[in-house]
Amino acid sequence: MISDTGMRLAEICDLERNDIVLDAPIPHITLQPNSARRLKTDSSERRVPLVRASLWAATQAFQVLGGSDQKYLFPRYTKGGRCNANSASVALNKWMKQYVEDGCVIHSFRHSMRDRLREVECPSDIIDQIGGWSCSSVGQSYRIGYKLPVLHKWLQKIE
Repeated sequence: MISDTGMRLAEICDLERNDIVLDAPIPHITLQPNSARRLKTDSSERRVPLVRASLWAATQAFQVLGGSDQKYLFPRYTKGGRCNANSASVALNKWMKQYVEDGCVIHSFRHSMRDRLREVECPSDIIDQIGGWSCSSVGQSYRIGYKLPVLHKWLQKIE
């Protein structure tokens, strides 16, 4: 999910089922504080469209949970109402080692999202909103932001 959303690993690890909206015209994640996590910055609260790998991953996670009453999308990393993204990071980095070049870690996907959006000439304020990065100007901090269709359009442009 990180590769096509640019989300932080901790933001994904403790997603609740109700944070994922698959049955909308634009499937997306609504990222907001929950009982297991706070958000890193004010701009971390956002909606992120799901495309390609991120949409596939979210759909698969829901299928794995099936009809269970599990609150969290990835319950393995959220126990006792606390998120343990460090454990997820260790496990994912260990698994990735056989597939990626030296020095590439799970957090690299977040940074590559910024590069991929730059490559399609996406405006920096849209990049910041998609990734939940702190705004670089006062005008951007007014928090209305871009609507989901605009964010979706730019995420569809990256391959």
